[in-house]
Amino acid sequence: MIDWINSIFDKFFSLNPILLSVLFTLFFAGMAFMALFMRMKASKRPLSVKKIMMPPIGMATGFFMFVIRDIQIPWMGALAAFLVGWFLFAYPLILGTKFEQIGSDLFVKRSKAFLIILVVLIVIRLALHGYVERFVTLPQTGGVFFILAFGMILHWRLNMLLRFKRMTGGSEGGTSAGAAKA
Repeated sequence: MIDWINSIFDKFFSLNPILLSVLFTLFFAGMAFMALFMRMKASKRPLSVKKIMMPPIGMATGFFMFVIRDIQIPWMGALAAFLVGWFLFAYPLILGTKFEQIGSDLFVKRSKAFLIILVVLIVIRLALHGYVERFVTLPQTGGVFFILAFGMILHWRLNMLLRFKRMTGGSEGGTSAGAAKA
């Protein structure tokens, strides 16, 4: 099964590298704008532990991409990408995420600064993509940036979870009314 996936992958990446780079950039930009849209929509619903932690849990399934040999990267490179995401890219998101309490529920406060932070992170990522691509293949570059994004999102969401627990006294939704809505 993995050999079959690798053969399809080999055919796909035998396409023109410039075309692939443009396709991946457009795909990433589309995903980024979808994330912005989902973020705006999510700010209208009360927070819960599940809503905070599902993005990194769902994203973790992306690690299956590393069964494809062309995407595999050395452990030290993966660790470096994760740490850059954790220590460098997560902090603007952490600082830009504010909570507000409405009744017994907590919401993520809408912020123009947060949207600006996301757009700046997207621009930085796109700029770094070309630089990193000089040292590793295009598929490996995708893997590097996936790990970087995972480190960033995991740190951000764990921080959100800790603040949520502090503000709600450790309960799921603050009160029974908040827990019922979650």
